[in-house]
Amino acid sequence: MRLPPEGARWLVSLRWVACGAVFAATWIASSVLRILADPTPLYAVASAMVLYNLIFYLVQRDTSAGPRNVDRIIFLQILFDLVALTLLLYFSDMPRNPFLFYFVFHMIIAGMYLRGRAPYFFAGLSTAMVGSVLLLLYLRWIPLYPLRFPSNMPRPSLPDGLDLLGIFVAFSSTLWMVVYFTTSIRRYVDRAHAELRQKEKMLGIGQLVAGIAHQIANPLDGVQNCLTRIGQRVKDEPHLTEYVEMMTEALERIERTAKRVQAFARPKGITLQSTDVNQAVEGTLEVLGPSGGQNVRIKKELGNVAAVQGDPYTLQEVLFNLCTNALAAMPDGGTLTMRTYSLGNMDEDQMGSVAIDVGDTGVGIPRVDLERIFEPFYTTRAESGGTGLGLGLCRMLISEMGGRIEVRSALGQGTTFTVMLNRTNGGRGEERRGKREER
Repeated sequence: MRLPPEGARWLVSLRWVACGAVFAATWIASSVLRILADPTPLYAVASAMVLYNLIFYLVQRDTSAGPRNVDRIIFLQILFDLVALTLLLYFSDMPRNPFLFYFVFHMIIAGMYLRGRAPYFFAGLSTAMVGSVLLLLYLRWIPLYPLRFPSNMPRPSLPDGLDLLGIFVAFSSTLWMVVYFTTSIRRYVDRAHAELRQKEKMLGIGQLVAGIAHQIANPLDGVQNCLTRIGQRVKDEPHLTEYVEMMTEALERIERTAKRVQAFARPKGITLQSTDVNQAVEGTLEVLGPSGGQNVRIKKELGNVAAVQGDPYTLQEVLFNLCTNALAAMPDGGTLTMRTYSLGNMDEDQMGSVAIDVGDTGVGIPRVDLERIFEPFYTTRAESGGTGLGLGLCRMLISEMGGRIEVRSALGQGTTFTVMLNRTNGGRGEERRGKREER
């Protein structure tokens, strides 16, 4: 999830407040508290902040700036701010200045708005600038601008080397930890936002399909009534009667499919029940046929597994979709393997769950595509009629049953999809003896 371009304008607005605060703090420290001997350098840096902020303000008036330009502008704003903050702290006794950790705010902003290595670049830059100032002060190569606190008067002195080292270690470690946690949280939010967006797409697709199914179901009733009357008229003609029965059966299948789509589009369209995964695998293979395709060998390894929470028809539908994808990945033939087994303690997310592998020895999936194959409308087989909806629907269906689906693949070696489902609540449930078969 990318934050809106208004972030660059937000930084400009916030910086006006910061400029005013710097002028006010400098005046209070020099005229009221009298702890700042020479406020001139601070006023100069604050004036420079006003100047470059005015430039950024004028740049932000160009609303046609694209995302890359916005990122570049935010990068430059943070860069200028870090340099200005380093100068402000140097001219106001950096080792004793309590505002040293204001660098943290810029690390958070960089972690929120910038991608890639930019946040870590700013953490390294801030560490280098502050470390250089502290080192040069320790070596007495640059003058000290002390704050006249009662503890270091009448002759202000620089803290010893060990004190400076402790300040630097605490400062740098804080910056790097802030950048790490901020970027980690942002990546987690990005993933959650991507999943939410995909679910919204699938919900819209489900509603669209449900509407189409409703439009199909209505004329089906009329067609079935017409066929019933025709059937009554052709009772004496066996061939015509057989055709009418075949048409009636086909229309009934269409009606059942339309009703299932409508039921799925409604909340809780899937009814969870005790499901035998081995039976679902065998049912899928029966639909595929004896060979599944030309030059394709089907290998079945059914383990001694417990019943799972699921919907038998939906599970078979998912497995059939995975099998058809596997067959499409083996145009020159190969081996389709369907395997069931218990994960036991190997799965930390779903302890004791049951897994179903659907593997092929086909062309494999490139790594760049593995991260997107579950996205709606994303397909690598558009030229052969692929819509990019199958795998997205499979993941949504498995998620509805409380499980998950994973994929691993290697180019030229094949792909394996693994469906993981929870066992039934009644303990181990009914287990089915394993079976191993090739054909």
